[in-house]
Amino acid sequence: MESSHNGELRNRKQKSSLLTQNGADIVQNNINKCKTTNARTIGLVFISLLLDLLAFTMILPLLPSLLDYYNREEGNSNTLYTSLLHAVHSFQKLTGVPERFSSVLFGGALGSMYSFLQFLTSPIVGSLSDAYGRKPMLLICLIGIALSHALWSCASTFSLFVLARFIGGLSKANVSLSMAVVTDATDEKTRARGMALVGLAFSIGFIVGPLAGAWFAKSNMTSGLWGEKPALYALSLSLANITLVTMFIPETLSKGKRSPLSLSLSKAYDFVSPYHLLKFTAVKNLNVQQNKVLSKLGLIYFIYLFIYSGLEFTITFLTHHTFEYTAMQQGKMFLVIGLVMALLQGGAARRLNARGAVKAARVALLLTPLSFLCVASAAVTSPPFFAPIVWLWAGLVLFAISTAFAVSCMTAMASAQAPSEARGAVLGTLRSLGALARAAGPLLASTMYWYSGAATTYTIGSIILVLPAVMLIRLKT
Repeated sequence: MESSHNGELRNRKQKSSLLTQNGADIVQNNINKCKTTNARTIGLVFISLLLDLLAFTMILPLLPSLLDYYNREEGNSNTLYTSLLHAVHSFQKLTGVPERFSSVLFGGALGSMYSFLQFLTSPIVGSLSDAYGRKPMLLICLIGIALSHALWSCASTFSLFVLARFIGGLSKANVSLSMAVVTDATDEKTRARGMALVGLAFSIGFIVGPLAGAWFAKSNMTSGLWGEKPALYALSLSLANITLVTMFIPETLSKGKRSPLSLSLSKAYDFVSPYHLLKFTAVKNLNVQQNKVLSKLGLIYFIYLFIYSGLEFTITFLTHHTFEYTAMQQGKMFLVIGLVMALLQGGAARRLNARGAVKAARVALLLTPLSFLCVASAAVTSPPFFAPIVWLWAGLVLFAISTAFAVSCMTAMASAQAPSEARGAVLGTLRSLGALARAAGPLLASTMYWYSGAATTYTIGSIILVLPAVMLIRLKT
């Protein structure tokens, strides 16, 4: 009797042990499936961003020839082109910029418009994605980008070309949405690696895209003079991107984690006011500590990109004016920078955890002023220790190293402070601050460059860039 009872107890224990083991196996299998799905999603987002950036950067080497075409067609008539040209010439007279840099400033004006439109839409679209999901808003942005490429393919007038760029700028919130998807699909340990992949997509896009555009220009395949064939090629990449997102990228923000959206006039003002963006006022569901960290990080991000983007924009002036670089040499210079960034983002940056991302961001912001100080030495006729060309390339290499980590790591730091239901708004706000910095920075740097000279501009810029580096070191996350 006792033996039978003991046997029954053993059977029950064995069954209980089996059930526990089976339950543990099921949980582990679900975790493994979730990790596989998330890794696949991040890979697909990388491909989506790469397709978008290849299409976006293709126009960069074509801009001079496009502007020459519109100058021939509309230069002697009263059109939008001549109005903008008069504004550029007024700026040149004010700052003393040589006539041969008109096309650079003209392209810079279009770039500033593009960045300003991103500043307006990124936080709004980010908040909408927190309320309605990432995928629908991402598709709307990609459709807008495809429409902008379609309009470019028929842009026989400058007004239509500007309309295409205008729609493209309004739709460019897809980048911050892609970052939000990556954030949704990663945890604290893997988030920096996911952001490094975003940075890698940028590096590859800015290497291959302009080369493809240059190939179209060199092969006389621009057709229609306003770049019909490269525009259609960019359109095909955008349509492929829409198909990829529609069919393969899942929704990463479940309905239970979404945040209801309540729009009002004051709320709309919070989305476009730089002061309120710096305070992350429009972002809901943040606690006091998260808001404090994000406000400080947003200010660091803005100051850094404001000075950085301006100095970056004027490097082409320096290499052309001081070192007499041709367009081909300029292209090779940016190719080297892009390759260094791609190698670092594909290697070291992808191995970073949350703590490593913070350290990498701090080192990157310390290297940035040093890089531009080297460039300042290159602008001097007889610099100490080394020849100007050595100082230039030392600065460019340090510039590439710091750029590979700075933005992606600060973005990872921001996303770590955001709850799941507010990540779109947080990353959209951060992206908006960056876009505003990139819209205004080149205007200030260009003015100072031609008023004070290259060496003074880069030296002062280097000193100011120490400020965000120190602020980031002191920031407690």
